[in-house]
Amino acid sequence: MPSAITLIRSASLSDVAEYAYAATAPAESRLIFLAGACPLNEDGSTAAIGDYAGQAAKAIENMQAALTAAGASLHDVISTRVLVASTRQKDLGAVWKVVRDSFGDHDVPSTLMGVTVLGYDDQLVEIEAVAAVLDS
Repeated sequence: MPSAITLIRSASLSDVAEYAYAATAPAESRLIFLAGACPLNEDGSTAAIGDYAGQAAKAIENMQAALTAAGASLHDVISTRVLVASTRQKDLGAVWKVVRDSFGDHDVPSTLMGVTVLGYDDQLVEIEAVAAVLDS
C-alpha cells in the first residue's frame, strides 16, 4: 500500500535533529489521532517503574497496538509528541533513543519535552501521535 506521508526536510535548517522538520498527507488520506500512548500493562499497572527507556518501549508497543486497531502502522505516523516526566536531559535522551530507534528511517517530525507529572502512578513517559493512511 502506498504511503500517505511525505516527510519534508529543509537545507536551510540544521541537520542535527534526528527527524524531518515537517510532513504532509494528501487531502484524501484518513487521519488517525492517537491518545497519548502510556506505559501500561494489560491489567492497567504501570510497566517498567523507574525505567525511562523501559517505559518508552512499552508506550511504543501500546501505540503500535492502537495503530493496528486503526488499520495503520508506525510508518503511517505523521508526527509525535513525546512527554517525559523529568527535568534532566539525560532522561529525555534515553526516551528519545527508544522512540527514534522504533521509527527507523521513518523519521517523523517530533517534539520531545520534559513535564512535571503524568497521569498514572509511576508514569514517566507518554507519546502522542497522528497518523495518515490511504484507504483502498
